[in-house]
Amino acid sequence: MPSDSATVTASADADTRSGSPGGRHLRLALIVLAAAQLMLILDATITNIALPSIQTELDVSDANLAWIVNSYALAFGGLLLLGGRAGDLYGRRRLFRAGIAVFTLASLLGGLAPDEGLLILARVLQGVGAALAAPSALALITTTFPAGRERNKAMGVYAAMAGIGATVGLLLGGVLTDVLDWRWVFFVNIPIGVAVLAGTRLLVEAERHPGRLDVPGAVTGTGGLIALVYGITRGGEQGWTDSLTLMSFFSAAVLLGVFLLAQRRAEHPLMPLHLFRDRTRTGSYATMLFIGAGMIAFFYFLTLYMQLILGYSAVKTGFAYLPFSLGMGIAAATSSKLVTHVAPRLVAAPGLLIAAGGMFWFTALTPDSSFTTHLMPAMFVTALGLGMSFVPMTLGAVHAVTHHETGIASALLNTAQQIGGALGLAVLSTVSTNAADDRLPGAASALYRGLATGDSALIGKASEALTHGYTAAFAITAVMFLAALAVTAAAINAKKQQHAEGAPAVHLG
Repeated sequence: MPSDSATVTASADADTRSGSPGGRHLRLALIVLAAAQLMLILDATITNIALPSIQTELDVSDANLAWIVNSYALAFGGLLLLGGRAGDLYGRRRLFRAGIAVFTLASLLGGLAPDEGLLILARVLQGVGAALAAPSALALITTTFPAGRERNKAMGVYAAMAGIGATVGLLLGGVLTDVLDWRWVFFVNIPIGVAVLAGTRLLVEAERHPGRLDVPGAVTGTGGLIALVYGITRGGEQGWTDSLTLMSFFSAAVLLGVFLLAQRRAEHPLMPLHLFRDRTRTGSYATMLFIGAGMIAFFYFLTLYMQLILGYSAVKTGFAYLPFSLGMGIAAATSSKLVTHVAPRLVAAPGLLIAAGGMFWFTALTPDSSFTTHLMPAMFVTALGLGMSFVPMTLGAVHAVTHHETGIASALLNTAQQIGGALGLAVLSTVSTNAADDRLPGAASALYRGLATGDSALIGKASEALTHGYTAAFAITAVMFLAALAVTAAAINAKKQQHAEGAPAVHLG
């Protein structure tokens, strides 16, 4: 998960330690922060499982289906740095409460949404809430828990929620969608959010920092990214010479250019550009951009394949992801030990090669591929490779930064992952749809018609076309992981090291 955008000073830390709750209150405070982390993490995967059901009930187009995922990632990633800075200025506990409140209300709106427009708006608001809450969570650990055993334990539980949240989201999403309704993947956040808000009184506020909020930076940066993603999506639908497509790309170039220029001149920039001067750090951000692009697409297209082509129920799809979760857990635990003995790139580079191999394995999928002999081993191999890359990238993100900039350097890594995911899904959904439609125009609609009328011939043709589209996306994903490998090998030159205190858990789903 993203971390706080600035660490607390030593004197403030000493002051808050003396006022920190003890014993039972510490355990309850840890439950509050762990529950918040779990809720924000699982929301990235729990919605994927429900996508086919959402598409059917709300009559969502293929292009807009991707926006249900992308809108959350864009708002979350685009506003992360602003959320961290706001916590510095106005108080971490206050921003944490505001973020959880917004996220909870947005979840209620998403569960009640009568159409795709309101659902996408709810997802944007969820992303805003997550961006406000997530950066403050780690800082609240440092102010609530005394240094030493208690804080280390809290950090460990907080980090574990990243991996657990991805798995819980996949399983819980399947159960809720099958047993109740897809709307419950949003409603489930409401009791968790209310409980977290009630428990925030146990958390100790951090010292506020002087400065100003860079709202223009947030507007131009997030706006530029939205314009870029929209341009990619529309270009795939309407053509790359379409006037609105070209206008979107032009707007993205102007807004992102203004953002970078403003960051150079701002006294308190959202994205301090000097952090990119270090080769290892910049390489870690670029690598995570590619990894984020590949991972979100992997979950998106594999979920559609299992439910639409293989006919898996939502709950069966959730359990089918267990090999991925197992592989990720094994690799992450192993890599965290390896980086203390060898340079991080010697762990990450082989992992990315393995992940690319797993994705190439997925390119051989057919409409009747076996879970046991194809999906399960390919999933496990891909997860092993990706799991080996997260810890080295986290260490690379905080390589050679001053203590007070550890938080912002870590937050940039998670921003890269979220933005990479949004851009990657925009590109790959376009690739997949065009590849499928080359085989059978309107392949997705044709499949639904075939299922409704019982036309087995149409179902067969549509399934073959859609599978071809998914495998095309998996092939590009493999190339993205190879690009990440090239960046890692060329740019990341950090030596073996221990984890920096305060380095965050990375979003594993």
